[in-house]
Amino acid sequence: MALALRGTYTALITPFKDGGLDREAVRRLVDRQVDAGIDGLVAVGTTGESPTLAMDEHIEMVRLVIEAARGRVPVLAGTGANSTHEAIELARAAKGVGAAGGLSVVPYYNKPTPAGLRRHFEAILAAVDLPLVVYNIPGRTGVALDAETLAALRASPRLAGLKQSADSPDHVGRFLELCGPDFPIMSGDDSLTLPFMAVGAVGVISTVSNIVPREMGDMVRAFAGGRPAEALALHRRLFPLVKAVFAETNPGPIKAAAGLLGWCDPAVRLPLALPEGKALESLSRAMRAFGLPVQG
Repeated sequence: MALALRGTYTALITPFKDGGLDREAVRRLVDRQVDAGIDGLVAVGTTGESPTLAMDEHIEMVRLVIEAARGRVPVLAGTGANSTHEAIELARAAKGVGAAGGLSVVPYYNKPTPAGLRRHFEAILAAVDLPLVVYNIPGRTGVALDAETLAALRASPRLAGLKQSADSPDHVGRFLELCGPDFPIMSGDDSLTLPFMAVGAVGVISTVSNIVPREMGDMVRAFAGGRPAEALALHRRLFPLVKAVFAETNPGPIKAAAGLLGWCDPAVRLPLALPEGKALESLSRAMRAFGLPVQG
């Protein structure tokens, strides 16, 4: 399915059972998302626990999500790595199982220079005939992608957009200034979706939409449809739930939330951990206050 990068994409959790992938839960989760009107899915991004999956599991999860989506929505595959060679291999594998595009994070830990970042993404874009969305999240990677570097990649027709997770709409404005007003930028932070859209972003790749896909989608559609007051009201309703979901490191809380709803086993893999005690109680309260059917 062709990639149309706008609206609300859910960064899908990866459900586990008996230590492996829970294939039936994947199908249920995807159906729930599609039925709620989501615009697209991301398989095995940060929320999908990409750092803890083996390569074969990573590709199998992407394949399962694509199979479950049945062409109803596009599926982006997480294809990022801090090794350019590995990122290329992941992108090739994603293309092989039918992904609409790849989501490739800025290389983490080794802190490349702007020249290194440019060459990294140029190598991926040249090697694999797959639309590529670059993911800028300096809080996790330790290095930020600057607008000049992204603009240098615009020569490639395979550059499909940017997922931007940083704390200021100014960054979105600068990227659009250098890359063009029609360059697709998606918010990577649920709480910043509305501010980012106000300066030109076209949607969100969302974590909280794992449990409230319709409401997050409604907010994005309201703003895109010229109804800012409606969008603001939805933002204010969603905000306490978003803060609860991000009170601890993602994806621990959102995985716990799916468990509280009875949608799948909430298990995560070490070194990730689920919220406990007061943190879990706070999450449960926020979900109940939103009107979600928390079990127990």
